[in-house]
Amino acid sequence: MTPASQSSERSGERMIRTPEGVVFALALAGPVSRCLAWLLDLACLSVLFKLGTLASNVLGLLHQDFSQAVSILLLFALTVGYAIGLEWFWNGQTLGKRLLGLRVMDVRGLRLQPSQVVIRNLLRAVDSLPLFYLVGGVFCLVTRYAQRLGDLAANTIVVRSAQASEPHIERVFEENRYNSLRHHPHLAARLRQQVTPAEADAALQSLLRRDALAPEARVVLFGTLSAHFKRKVAFPEEALEGISDEQYVRDVADLIYRK
Repeated sequence: MTPASQSSERSGERMIRTPEGVVFALALAGPVSRCLAWLLDLACLSVLFKLGTLASNVLGLLHQDFSQAVSILLLFALTVGYAIGLEWFWNGQTLGKRLLGLRVMDVRGLRLQPSQVVIRNLLRAVDSLPLFYLVGGVFCLVTRYAQRLGDLAANTIVVRSAQASEPHIERVFEENRYNSLRHHPHLAARLRQQVTPAEADAALQSLLRRDALAPEARVVLFGTLSAHFKRKVAFPEEALEGISDEQYVRDVADLIYRK
């Protein structure tokens, strides 16, 4: 399914709404950080070209014309292939972008396609006109999502990579001081044995992100998770009395993640 975008009132962000009702924000990279990444990549290209030139000079001892041909091919390969190759295999990152925490992404939040990588990098020749990426810099300043001409053609954006952080598990369970499932320790132990790490993580992540869900999607999600865990271990009716699906999932996660 294709996500539909949602416009953002805040500058410097690209808001995405998925069909499931989950809304998330992508922090856009500005012209300054993109310029710094380009300068780092330019430095890397210079080093690589110098190393290649040294190798071609050695070949020049054998045949001068062959050495010149190798130098021309090397310059072309580095100019065209460096960014395409790294962004393809590093999921939207060159060395400069990687060092500065930037990444190329599809504008709709979808998986970056190889064709998009090729298109945006082939148009660098136009963005770099007349000097020092003047055309690309102007487009970054005036377009809504800070896109240069290559990004507009490839339907891509450059974002700042989010830093992963440890989830605050205690915040999830702080409103769940009482857990009726704990009155049945043998069933709780069986549940811990039945639940896989992937299922436990799904329960935890749904609780961490529940406030970002649309009300309808929230009800459906926790109803599905609750039914799934109830099929694994059947707790007595008195333990489930008055507990919503979301509360049940929170109780299950509480049993798994807290001693």
